[in-house]
Amino acid sequence: MYKLCVYIPESHLETVKGALFAAGAGRIGDYDSCCWQVLGAGQFRPLEGSQPFIGQTGAVERVAEYRVEMVCADELVDAALAALRGAHPYEEPAFDLWKLDGRCG
Repeated sequence: MYKLCVYIPESHLETVKGALFAAGAGRIGDYDSCCWQVLGAGQFRPLEGSQPFIGQTGAVERVAEYRVEMVCADELVDAALAALRGAHPYEEPAFDLWKLDGRCG
């Protein structure tokens, strides 16, 4: 079992979550579509050669983003990451993926 944490702009929150859930992430026992989310502020600066969805090359940008966390079974991680990259509007979505202790989930 893994825990996936991804940062999603407010405008694409439900689209990205829906893609992850459709790929099988967010399932705990007899429940699906499970996640935890909180609104915060993301910051980044697009560098030369980037194609930013938001902001301008060379300028620091601050954006309202949700931090969304959910679990994902080992065998579904590749599909979940493909779904994340396919649905997320950013060229380089920011996410963390942690292997959980076998007693979790």
